[in-house]
Amino acid sequence: MEETGEKSFAELFEQSFKKPSRLEPGQKVEAVIVKITDEWVFLDLGDKSEGCLDRKELLDPDGKLTVAEGDRVSAYFLSSENNERVFTTRVSGGAAGNQYLEDAFHSRIPVEGVAEKEIKGGYEIKIAGSVRGFCPFSQMGLRRNDNPQEVVGKKLLFKITEYRDNGRSLVLSNRRVLEEERERIREELKKILTKDMVIKGTVISLRPFGAFVDIGGIEALLPISEVGWSRIDELSSVLSPGQEVEVKVMELDWEKNRISVSLKAALPDPWQQLPVLFPEESCHTGTVARLAPFGAFVTLAPGIDGLIHISQLGQGKRINHPREVLAEGQSIEVRVIKIDTENKRLSLALASSGPQEQEEDDFRQYVEKQPAGKPDSPGALGSALLKARKGKTGKR
Repeated sequence: MEETGEKSFAELFEQSFKKPSRLEPGQKVEAVIVKITDEWVFLDLGDKSEGCLDRKELLDPDGKLTVAEGDRVSAYFLSSENNERVFTTRVSGGAAGNQYLEDAFHSRIPVEGVAEKEIKGGYEIKIAGSVRGFCPFSQMGLRRNDNPQEVVGKKLLFKITEYRDNGRSLVLSNRRVLEEERERIREELKKILTKDMVIKGTVISLRPFGAFVDIGGIEALLPISEVGWSRIDELSSVLSPGQEVEVKVMELDWEKNRISVSLKAALPDPWQQLPVLFPEESCHTGTVARLAPFGAFVTLAPGIDGLIHISQLGQGKRINHPREVLAEGQSIEVRVIKIDTENKRLSLALASSGPQEQEEDDFRQYVEKQPAGKPDSPGALGSALLKARKGKTGKR
């Protein structure tokens, strides 16, 4: 029984890869290029089936061939001519385009067109030689473009959504082509994309809360907090549309179409080098980044901020707020007191409040711990010194 079941599964698995012997116009297939001639590209459809498509469809704007023998391509079945199955990657200009426009509408085959000009409500699109169509603003691109003129003059792919008057009245959608392609890419990425994977992407646009990044054909959000280790107030100061970045996948939610990435996580963590770059008791020049009621944050390097507690700022005098002695943007000399790399905390003090003040604090603590009247108590001279220090520092 198990043997029969395995055989049945193997047969079903094999069958899922076979191409149907009968193709319907507009049916999409995946094929392997077996031969390229001066005019045609011949395809192997599998299951001993073959087809061909016009070589011109696979040329780039400079006239160079974009494929080679052995490559896989996606194509749409058009018709059978002289026992030859003819395919297309899209319907373009010329007589062939005029002939297949209606078939493209019924079969949902993409057509190639040029956005001639902006008109009321959308664009006038030129396809198949002299044929004109209309593409509404809402159907141009995946999201509305703030500058409609950017599209004018570009050659794009469209789906025919309305076909009337023998092709004299056409309504087109570029959005549907992009949505179908995005869905196809999405399904492919589902198989290979995993959390914590580091991948390359391209910045698409900037927003106050972060940037959208194209990762292989779909969009991911790069939050502003994940752009770098240092605080970023203006995103445009570090990123720009078209910029290539290397990011780490942080969240994958295919059901909600939500993918978030991090540029910071793909960069070396500066805190791991902290004990080497800023060892305890070493002195450095820093910049006051911001002031808080409890102290001042000082930047020593990109992504490395340390805290000077308010008790370390008065230099012997009591202050109510750090702004009484410091200002944001001010350059100051600081001393590293303590490093906590695990919790990313760095304790600092003013470099001027160095060992001398520390010795005075140690002496004061020693004196205060001594019981009155004991042989090792400070005596009259020690008491006088302690009283003098209390008067000088204002400590009680």
